[in-house]
Amino acid sequence: MAKIAVLGSGSWGTALSIVLADNGHHVQLWGRSADQVEGINQEKRNTRYLPDVILPDNIQAFLNIEEALDQVDAVLVVVPTKAMREVLSQAKAFITKPLLFIHASKGIEPETHLRISQIIEEEIPEQMRSSVVALSGPSHAEEVCKRQPTTVTSSSLNMNSAQEVQDLFMNQRFRVYTNPDLIGVEIGGALKNIIAIGAGMTNGLGFGDNAKAALMTRGLAEITRLGMKLGANPLTFAGLTGLGDLIVTCTSVHSRNWRAGNMLGKGRSVTDVQNEMGMVVEGIRTTKAAYQLVLETGVEMPITEELYQVLFHNKSSKDAVTELMGRVKKHEVEDLKLGDGDPLNHLEP
Repeated sequence: MAKIAVLGSGSWGTALSIVLADNGHHVQLWGRSADQVEGINQEKRNTRYLPDVILPDNIQAFLNIEEALDQVDAVLVVVPTKAMREVLSQAKAFITKPLLFIHASKGIEPETHLRISQIIEEEIPEQMRSSVVALSGPSHAEEVCKRQPTTVTSSSLNMNSAQEVQDLFMNQRFRVYTNPDLIGVEIGGALKNIIAIGAGMTNGLGFGDNAKAALMTRGLAEITRLGMKLGANPLTFAGLTGLGDLIVTCTSVHSRNWRAGNMLGKGRSVTDVQNEMGMVVEGIRTTKAAYQLVLETGVEMPITEELYQVLFHNKSSKDAVTELMGRVKKHEVEDLKLGDGDPLNHLEP
């Protein structure tokens, strides 16, 4: 059995720690809060995020990141995108041998437009990492921690490493597939949060299932369009980390991005929403990064563009929907030229 450091003691980091512990691995869970660490070690509960769940005995929490990394075989990073560089910078001082780095975070860094795996590669010296693997898919921590059936994808440029992560996590209730398309897996996981904000917004505005279905379908089109421009396999977006993750994030009250959008649709300000949530709404930051990519690549992403105006320029949710519905006539399917100019049959906005 392996010894694994989990950096990030939020709901998702804790839920994945449970999966690893159920599989017999020893988990060294790092968190920033002394009260939280004490609660996990003394009461076997993460009372802030998953108060009703009893944690296995083979999960040990640490406030000191050096202790959490002591003699581990792999590192699982589960922190918000905005904290990724800071946490990795702290961690690398205590890594003494090449380790397998796994991340289960979903976002794109504004300004640099880097995916999480690329941030890890920048922050952790090559000689200190054996490989980088993304673990992503339709998965709510609230269900995983209750051992409800969940299926995700392990993706890496090194398929042996992707299979190693598959073996670490897979059990009767947590099924893991592998996929070599790291770009597509990370882009799908990040951008679905944008569409989830929009889905919540339609609910807050009082719209029904028709509007939600339209938003999700057209949202998947623009996720795929940008992903292909960046080098992803379009088939990835029809899988777990594309369509699957989009469905679960756009239709569940467990989704903090959906809840944020719902409050925006009811007229709340972005600042009020973020203060009330008390947790990072990853889709807000990702919307900024995706909008910057729109300007850089010229890829049409009308839903993302309208949400950017709502989130960063105080446009009303109702006006954003009106703009989307009033766009010029389009064919749903049309041949486009992407990349080097090769014709690709792809969805139009």
